[in-house]
Amino acid sequence: MKALALIESPNHVCYRYRIEAFAWALARRGIMLEALPMDHGLVHRMRCLAAARRADVVILQRKLLPFWQLRLLRRLAPRLIYDVDDSLFQRDSYSRKGPDSWARLMGFWATVYAADAVTVGNHFLKSRADAYVDSRKVHVVPTCVDPIRYSLARHKRGPATIRLAWIGQQSTLPSLNLAREHLALANQRLPGLELRVICDHYPQLQGVSVTRRSWSSDTETAELADTDIGINWLPDESWSRGKCGLKVLQYMAAGLPVVANPVGMNSEMIIHGQTGLLASTPEEWAGAIERLASNPKLRQEMGRRGRRLVEERFGVERWAPRFARIVEQVARFGSTEPTVEPMVEPSLELVEEPSTTLAVH
Repeated sequence: MKALALIESPNHVCYRYRIEAFAWALARRGIMLEALPMDHGLVHRMRCLAAARRADVVILQRKLLPFWQLRLLRRLAPRLIYDVDDSLFQRDSYSRKGPDSWARLMGFWATVYAADAVTVGNHFLKSRADAYVDSRKVHVVPTCVDPIRYSLARHKRGPATIRLAWIGQQSTLPSLNLAREHLALANQRLPGLELRVICDHYPQLQGVSVTRRSWSSDTETAELADTDIGINWLPDESWSRGKCGLKVLQYMAAGLPVVANPVGMNSEMIIHGQTGLLASTPEEWAGAIERLASNPKLRQEMGRRGRRLVEERFGVERWAPRFARIVEQVARFGSTEPTVEPMVEPSLELVEEPSTTLAVH
């Protein structure tokens, strides 16, 4: 069988972590994966849509196609899966036009309705898709990482040379501007504080020492392992609740404790006092960073717990077989009912011996 993924680009983070990472599990079920980037040029786009006829199942990732293109794809594709990992039914938090968009909402509804199955990155997105179709058609498949790819941070630095990490795409850089007061206050308390930004573009943050690191799939894990604390800030808005927490997963896979505000997947992935610290105000952020900076042993223990949480709940090995089974069942039968049962997710609680309980007061 052949699965055709219609994607942004082969290097796009969503394709790499949500589809390509599962290619080996598809292969085990006899499914060959092919990916085609859907450029904006009409001629190229028509070729991509025409290629749907040669596949047993098409995975449309993130795209909200014009209605006539969606209708054509549905006619040409024997089976269709829609993969969603963002609040595509609205504009992002930084849009000058505001979040509400009838065009996006209608496009999302039409695509969810047209698909034979929908895979989503978290339960918030599932609840939005469930509003339009039978909930049994919508499956949560979290964005995953492969912990084996990540070297563990060593946590040898003291507070005078502590290094924060932020990794992401240009589209999410504005979140750092929202946390600039938090980081500036932390810098006042820790004059040697460094923020390593791993990206293709970089912010100007007054009062914060920013070190630029060009993102590369070949070097991102080593760059993270050479830092001490991962940070993430999400605007407290609906768009953020659709985010699937890749930054946090990467930090924890690298053995980094995480400082983040309690919004969206931050609250679900980070166990406060165990794998990181949840903080909202500038004072809370500065206090959390200062506490971790002054205690390498605490950073190392939180990092170890975070790594284990990723391995147990968000590892590729755990979710790839389920994704492959969904694709196979849709390709064969046009549905996942009743053969793909809801997956029972393990608790996020980490059970430890009393001797390893962390003191974070």
